[in-house]
Amino acid sequence: MALNKLAKIIIAITTISAAIMELIDTSIVNVALNQMAGSLGASIEDISWVITSYAIANVIIIPMTGFLQGFFGRKRYYMWSIAIFTIASVMCGMSGSIYTLVFWRFVQGLGGGGLLSTSQSILFDTFSQKQRGLAGALFGMGIVIGPTLGPTVGGIIIDNYSWPLIFNINVPFGILATYMSYRFIEPDPESLHRPKIDWLGIALLAAGIGSLQYVLERGEPEDWFDSERIVWFSVIACIGLISFVLWELRQKHPVVNLRILKDLNLAFTTVLTFIVGFSLFTSVFVFPLLLQRVLGYTAFATGITLLPASALSMFIMPVVGKRLQAGTSPKVFVVMGFLCLMLFGFLMSRADINVSSGFFTLPLMIRGAGLALLMVPLTLLAVQGLSPKDMPQGIALNNMMRQLGGSFGIAIINNYVANRFIVHRTSLISNIYQGSVQLYERSNLLMQGLQSRLPDASNIQKQVNQILDLTVTKQSYLLSYLDAFLFSAVCILVVFPLLFFTRKRKNSAADAGSKQMAAEISEASH
Repeated sequence: MALNKLAKIIIAITTISAAIMELIDTSIVNVALNQMAGSLGASIEDISWVITSYAIANVIIIPMTGFLQGFFGRKRYYMWSIAIFTIASVMCGMSGSIYTLVFWRFVQGLGGGGLLSTSQSILFDTFSQKQRGLAGALFGMGIVIGPTLGPTVGGIIIDNYSWPLIFNINVPFGILATYMSYRFIEPDPESLHRPKIDWLGIALLAAGIGSLQYVLERGEPEDWFDSERIVWFSVIACIGLISFVLWELRQKHPVVNLRILKDLNLAFTTVLTFIVGFSLFTSVFVFPLLLQRVLGYTAFATGITLLPASALSMFIMPVVGKRLQAGTSPKVFVVMGFLCLMLFGFLMSRADINVSSGFFTLPLMIRGAGLALLMVPLTLLAVQGLSPKDMPQGIALNNMMRQLGGSFGIAIINNYVANRFIVHRTSLISNIYQGSVQLYERSNLLMQGLQSRLPDASNIQKQVNQILDLTVTKQSYLLSYLDAFLFSAVCILVVFPLLFFTRKRKNSAADAGSKQMAAEISEASH
């Protein structure tokens, strides 16, 4: 059944909104942890499982979406994913204990994980090859905007309402998306072929990648390998993932078709996508900490600071599409995008304690431009050598690598910042000693300021020492976050040469289709 223009627009809005909703929920709870902990009587360590459980469920289900679409039918699987996500959102908002909240958050992650890859494949099939560029560009915008909007929306809700609204806000969108999917998405063929269920593959995937995600999420707060639990989960992750790879390569109907990684373009591009996820999620993680912990910004003000760069991404993507349609190699834009992300890291590392919000405008704009230059061209590089039947698996693997890149990035950056904080604090304290002229001058200024407010002179020196300690702590965090931006740039630099091992596939059907994926972007840019 041919779809009219209105139906295509409705499908595009529905699928992209569902994907953005899923991505927002990966970061929206970050700013609400304190309020949730107080409301549920949980510690910060316990409440962090709200983030961990969602991430584990996400990363388990994403690589399985190609198989699940084939088994249940894409439309049916997509609608159930939205329904599960929406119902779990309701239950999260109604949770009265940390245990029920973590459980329903895991269920929400299972539903949400099915939305990303399925949304993308529905979009590409709904639009003609000439129009697929619009779908690719809009989906790319969602990937960039989703993690950015999370802290902003969460900040608005926490500043003005209570934490259950963070979950309940999904409900009207979920209901509408379910109805629109039922009404407008093409039905599955009646002769749907259901592949044999690879139960052992599913179990090994869940055990291996779920354990890996746990180690990444909980390693730093549990002191990594000093924790017996982290050691055991690391062993399970290694055994599970190695066994999964060996098992899947021998199966006729694997739950994840790893054989498609024989395509070197896809293999190299998944690594590049991993580093994009690393950069995207770590910057969204570190930047709010810098602004809120060191510079005193509110969650809402932090989110507003990030929005102009997202708007720039939305402007640049149609331009990229126009040039891709005109025949420019995707590799050109990927090179430019990675250079922008590296430049962003280097510029951010030059900040100091006295910077104004205007300092961040240029680096954030460069970051927004870099992500816009990467999203659609990197997808083209990944799928240009795949047959149509392998594209859902390729897209799912790519999305999994982006999510894993973010998880690895946050875990690594967390540990890196903690270590650099110790180094910088030790260095700063070593410069504070009796007889130091700078220490004497700073102490006198603080004493003069406190004398008019503290009647008890005996407490003044104690207050001065506390203020000096807080100043050292804040400066140590600042230097640690700046190091983190530089570290991210260096990681991109290390992986960047892999791009030049990708090859253009000439005269292949997949390549012919992928060349036209940007056609509608150029039309949208006028």
